[in-house]
Amino acid sequence: MAKQSTVIEHKSYARVGLLGNPSDVYFGNTISFSLGNFWASVRLEPSIDLVIVPHPSHDLVQFSSISHLVNRLQNEGYYGGVRLLMAIVKIFHNYCKESNITLHDGNFTLSYDTNIPRQTGLSGSSAIVSAALSCLLDFYKVRHLIKVEVRPNLVLNAEKELGIVAGLQDRVAQVYGGVVYMDFGKNHMDELGHGIYTPMDVDLLPPLYLIYAENPSDSGKVHSTVRQRWLDGDKFIRSTIEEVANIAVEGRKALLEKDYNKLAALMNHNFDLRRRMFGDDALGAMNIEMVEIARKVGAASKFTGSGGAVVVFCPDGTSQVKQLEDACHSAGFTCQPIKVMSSFLNETDLQTLGSK
Repeated sequence: MAKQSTVIEHKSYARVGLLGNPSDVYFGNTISFSLGNFWASVRLEPSIDLVIVPHPSHDLVQFSSISHLVNRLQNEGYYGGVRLLMAIVKIFHNYCKESNITLHDGNFTLSYDTNIPRQTGLSGSSAIVSAALSCLLDFYKVRHLIKVEVRPNLVLNAEKELGIVAGLQDRVAQVYGGVVYMDFGKNHMDELGHGIYTPMDVDLLPPLYLIYAENPSDSGKVHSTVRQRWLDGDKFIRSTIEEVANIAVEGRKALLEKDYNKLAALMNHNFDLRRRMFGDDALGAMNIEMVEIARKVGAASKFTGSGGAVVVFCPDGTSQVKQLEDACHSAGFTCQPIKVMSSFLNETDLQTLGSK
């Protein structure tokens, strides 16, 4: 094969779980969308050796002092993006091998950047993985051979390699872009290995707002006890998860009918059910405060993921938005209008949809 010299670059955006989360990991239904405010970008350049480039700040290994190192680890943790890039390269290679997809022998250098705030429940890790997967699809010219529906599984499997606790919905939103209704029914998951994903018109969404904290909690630990109780057949958890999943079903109908009062009620109910299942200790005081700040001005609010950021709808319009912004400013939270990205799928991607 002729040597490639083209630099490939892809962005993958943060995502917002609008309704139905966390039922995606319990055979439920969700509606999520791609958040244009923040993104990760991955750059692939053909090279003699295969090189994964550490990020100058996210993969820091040089410090001015021992206290600098300790403070850094306490605030940022041990993990940057290098492990994510390595994991998706491995998962991609193994998937292609198992699927009899031939990859050429060329090597590459992978580097990344991201402006997604850490640990805000906006899917910063999977954005890096998703963007890297897109680069690999193009470098090896196999985009037409790996179905769009399967790609979120590859992203999730790379994260599972690293012990990251998560479901498919974030990765679906990042692979597809736009607004997506997702049905993770057990029959689909067992038969197909993935859910049924239905893109929706982004113009169906009303104006939404994002609240987040600069120093939030780790979103990866919040699922733990509920998951075990669900596996143990706990009736309360099982019935509540079903109720959460049904919120996405009702939410899809509300959006299609542009019934935004119904949407507001469903957003609030979604959070209330999560709170009932997980309890305030697991959710964290700061996360609850962000939700309650919005509710105090009469807005609807819920987590975007497992905590760290909140999606808000102000049914009363601009005066309510101003109250929300003032309340967030006083509490030290960041509040900004949400930008929803349209679908990312190109013609080649669309041709793989639903193909055998």
